[in-house]
Amino acid sequence: MSDIQSTYLVCDRLVKRFGDALAVDHVSFQIRAGECLGVIGPNGAGKTSTLRMCLGLSRPDSGEVRAFGLRMPKDMLAIKAQLGVVGQFDTLDPDFNCSENLLVYGRYFGIRDAVLRERIPALLEFAALSHKAQARPGELSGGMKRRLSLARALINQPKLLLLDEPTTGLDPQARHLMWERLQQLLKQGTSILLTTHFMDEAERLCNRLLVLDHGRVLTEGRPRELIQQYLEPEVVEVYGPQALDLRDSPYRELAERVEHSGETVFFYTRSAQPLLQSLAAHPQLRVLHRPANLEDLFLKLTGRQIRTEG
Repeated sequence: MSDIQSTYLVCDRLVKRFGDALAVDHVSFQIRAGECLGVIGPNGAGKTSTLRMCLGLSRPDSGEVRAFGLRMPKDMLAIKAQLGVVGQFDTLDPDFNCSENLLVYGRYFGIRDAVLRERIPALLEFAALSHKAQARPGELSGGMKRRLSLARALINQPKLLLLDEPTTGLDPQARHLMWERLQQLLKQGTSILLTTHFMDEAERLCNRLLVLDHGRVLTEGRPRELIQQYLEPEVVEVYGPQALDLRDSPYRELAERVEHSGETVFFYTRSAQPLLQSLAAHPQLRVLHRPANLEDLFLKLTGRQIRTEG
């Protein structure tokens, strides 16, 4: 397979401005067949703006988007015929039942009704919604609606799925079921571009990660390799009465890096045992010892400050 054939999506030096604000600043990445690329970053980082350019919904000020050897927006219709999209918010038609939502959506791709009616039962089964085939979206739970949106996005048998925060607002059980379905698609060879605020979701699903902030790519790589590259391997979280007093105490010398958020102090270290032994002298404190994770990476690269934009 040639490189062009195996690369489904290429974004090359994308730039997008809104007035004087630079939302996307020379962002480049590519997605190959059968992989999941996660895009993470704070609110206002440029994730959705980048996704909209990939879909042809927004034209870049410079740079280009190529998909399946075609160019956006010149070949938009041909590209979209091979894409599946699940946005942040459900756009299901409330007047149609589950089966009808899939049927009507499939017609937008010019797929014959006979073919659609063959595909719909399997898609509803995949979404664990066979028993809800005649139910309208208003009768479904939030998790069911998201799974129906995913099933609808698969009606044209896309090569590449673009998912914009697909599990936001779901309870843990619904989120895990959604992850299971997405993992099935990856095993079947479907590629996925995923934006998410859930670091466990990114680590579970993504082969590679793109970390964005202020419209720029901060880093890119495999989740575990990024954690090893940027972080100390162990984290000790300390909270409780007088926990913040530890920030400027001799305990700082027992860790490579110390941060705090609210009333919790985070000690990042290569060897936690000396620190844990010292903290045993403070039984009023609550102590959590764990390996470094993607959330630690996210916070180190983008900061702990709350973002209100975007």
